[in-house]
Amino acid sequence: MSIELVYAREPVPAGRPSVMLLGPTAVAGTIPSWRPRAVELIEAGWRGDEPLVVLTPESRGGVRARTYEDQLASELEMIESADAAMFWIPRDVVLLPGFTTNVEFGLIAGTCPERAVLGAPPDCPNPERNRYLIWHARRLGIPVCDTLPETVFAALALVTARHERTEGSRLPIAG
Repeated sequence: MSIELVYAREPVPAGRPSVMLLGPTAVAGTIPSWRPRAVELIEAGWRGDEPLVVLTPESRGGVRARTYEDQLASELEMIESADAAMFWIPRDVVLLPGFTTNVEFGLIAGTCPERAVLGAPPDCPNPERNRYLIWHARRLGIPVCDTLPETVFAALALVTARHERTEGSRLPIAG
């Protein structure tokens, strides 16, 4: 099966396996988004019986929200509905500071750490700025990964495990 990519402010399908791609979003035109590569890896790794819903806070076609509140409401709905919250934080305090990401990680780590995966590449421009998140992730039993492929695999494993427990069905992933 394949995936269904859902962008910000689009309807979020209910009751389907899902993963949300959380992490810093570059200002348009500065650097390429990391999310298309993550989507490629997810699509290559997903082997479930039904399409995997992949939720992204980015806007389809770059069309921005009418209001800031519209964007926030959309992101919160996605976060709350996702089986797995996949954080990829290639920290760069100039181009990808991730201030909102820090808050989102804290919210999820503090309320439902079993749904989180943290990817924090040690070779990013400012890896020292991820140390606090990594420390708390390990303390809470949240998987910590060094590469985007490892992070994607861990997130797909979470989705699979959550659906095995809740529905008794097997949603396999490629290794």
